[in-house]
Amino acid sequence: MKMPNEEVKHITVDRMKIEIHHDTASAGRAAAEATAQAIQELKQQNERLAVIFATGASQLAMLDALIARADVPWKEIEGFHLDEYVGISENHRASFRRYLRERLTQRVTLGSFFEIQGDAPDPEAICRQYAQRLEAAQPQLCLLGIGENGHLAFNDPAEANFGDPLDVKIVNLDAECREQQVAEGWFSGPAEVPSQAITVTIPALMRVPRLIVSVPGPRKAAVMRRTVEEAISTACPATILRQHPDATIYLDRESAAELESLPLSR
Repeated sequence: MKMPNEEVKHITVDRMKIEIHHDTASAGRAAAEATAQAIQELKQQNERLAVIFATGASQLAMLDALIARADVPWKEIEGFHLDEYVGISENHRASFRRYLRERLTQRVTLGSFFEIQGDAPDPEAICRQYAQRLEAAQPQLCLLGIGENGHLAFNDPAEANFGDPLDVKIVNLDAECREQQVAEGWFSGPAEVPSQAITVTIPALMRVPRLIVSVPGPRKAAVMRRTVEEAISTACPATILRQHPDATIYLDRESAAELESLPLSR
């Protein structure tokens, strides 16, 4: 729900849509409303309600707003998540399994939720199994964020591959990505951040028909400028979103601070 006197700005860059809201809470509510509407549309079309959920600080306002809604058929949703650290315990404060349990699956009852077992003895086998589950479910909606280095999921610039033959793989995390995890409070220092993660790849994300991308906060202003201005390349993986047929990015004034010169779409 839009609050009074909140002006929402709309920008289109190539095929990618951007909404700029007053603050993080407003952007989160708008992303949650779009998510709920998308799920209702899928339900009416008798589609499987398979949804991929992102984690991290960028998703907090959106998830709170989504869970507060009464129009989401949670029990019909088949849930997945984007990534998980290799070797990390599910009880670690930075575990994405723990994040989604505390902020989603313990607060609402989903039809099912498939977790990535990052601390399993054979992470390569986990990648294959998770890819098979995604292939079977054919997710129709993905909730995303964008990393400070431009990553989507954990596809950092050095690991991102727009033509990746795999849907799920093990990647090495770069220094900027690891610093972001520390800055957001998930780890006490870079040395504590695992060096590898399991991630859904960019081609698998791009096949999802609808992407709802939450990117709030001042730390994301520079990468949003890069996302809209740079050539589409793995140097800034998020630039590929400009080629997706239905991707909308929800920003607040802080994350949009370096986009002031862009014309508004009509």
